[in-house]
Amino acid sequence: MPNLLFADDQGVVYDHPELLAAVRSGDDLLSPPERPIPLPEGATLAMLPGRRPVGIDPATGQLSTLDEVRVGRRRIVPHAVGATLPPGFTRTFLPAVAKKALAIAGDAPILPQWAYTAAAATPGGFVAWALRTDRRAHWSPARHSTPDLAAKVAARLAATPNPIYRQLSRCALDWRCFTAQNTFYGRDEGAIPSSARCNAACIGCLSEQDDGMPPSSHERIDTPPTAEEMAEVAIHHLTTARGKVMVSFGQGCEGEPLLRWKEIARAVKLIRAATSRGSLHCNSNGSLPDALGALCEAGLDSVRISLNSAAPDLYAAYYRPTGYGLPDVVRSIETARRHRAYVALNLLTFPGVTDREGEVAALARLVKRTRVDQVQTRPLAIDPDVYLAVARGRGAGGPALGVRQLVKALQAARPGLVVGNFSRARLERARSRPPAKRTRKTRH
Repeated sequence: MPNLLFADDQGVVYDHPELLAAVRSGDDLLSPPERPIPLPEGATLAMLPGRRPVGIDPATGQLSTLDEVRVGRRRIVPHAVGATLPPGFTRTFLPAVAKKALAIAGDAPILPQWAYTAAAATPGGFVAWALRTDRRAHWSPARHSTPDLAAKVAARLAATPNPIYRQLSRCALDWRCFTAQNTFYGRDEGAIPSSARCNAACIGCLSEQDDGMPPSSHERIDTPPTAEEMAEVAIHHLTTARGKVMVSFGQGCEGEPLLRWKEIARAVKLIRAATSRGSLHCNSNGSLPDALGALCEAGLDSVRISLNSAAPDLYAAYYRPTGYGLPDVVRSIETARRHRAYVALNLLTFPGVTDREGEVAALARLVKRTRVDQVQTRPLAIDPDVYLAVARGRGAGGPALGVRQLVKALQAARPGLVVGNFSRARLERARSRPPAKRTRKTRH
């Protein structure tokens, strides 16, 4: 069994010589029911300040909170340690912690917006409790944030005054967004920031946080771009990029693109008048079904719709929507399917909540009924205790089945369903799209 990790006040990580690692599922701390995987390339260990590490005493098998530990001649008050994973992985358990007051700093601070994953140490190296859910190598961290990126960004900014590129330069260099970086690398999926406003106030929003929450990890574009500006970025990328070529309106770090559907529809028409190459994709909360239908009619061929639950109360508690609800989101999924767009769900997963028996059953019914093409299992980037405060007493209940069982249930509900973490370019979809629903013939 792997050993418990802990950190000192400076963030130096140690493995405990005796205590074994425990994991967390929702509010439950437990002995790991499955094997971990080697810590993936691009993963990072993270100190969780103010949270005491919880391990397992190998002699008794009981949970043990590590309140103090001797390291050499020092006695330290330890902090729990988790891992943040690279793209393509879905966590299965949270770090096991006991949240206690610090002697000097007071209560444990709210953690920044990352998807914290249970991690531990073995003689062979660090490990984490996660699934490899997408093996497409073009999103590898090794291909991004390269030494030549700054020069590529500077060259593009010098070539055009388009303000979208100024925003993307910050996304690429300051916040290391891989999709924004692709726009400057000239490959695969490129980003088009399109909206400064949103009609949801998500608890885990990356670009706009309530008072008392950690600072936003990104900043939205200040001024919404024109249709012509969006079209210019898209046409350049679609006509010159290599690889799995597509452009995406809307990212998790900005407002809701459907609020600007008229401008985006004009941009889509301008793009398709210039080139038929690649895919036109939109990342959305699915709040405005008619607007999404209009975008599909204009030429949008792919959409990814975000949700955390198929239960209206848990959905509303997290997204805090204005002027729409989960039924509208479902209608958007159905609208996009009617227009023959490729439809993916951006499922924000959280161990101990999303994998509860009732939640799994409701999500499986939704996948089966709407016949979506793909489910992207996206680990929810949020302080676990912040989300659990939202989720307790909401949503469909039952015991946690595990994230692995969640994935299996979704695949069983829709034979051929793609489960992954990345959007599919147009040429990839034909060979991976689930078969169309058969209709029963009646005899006369």
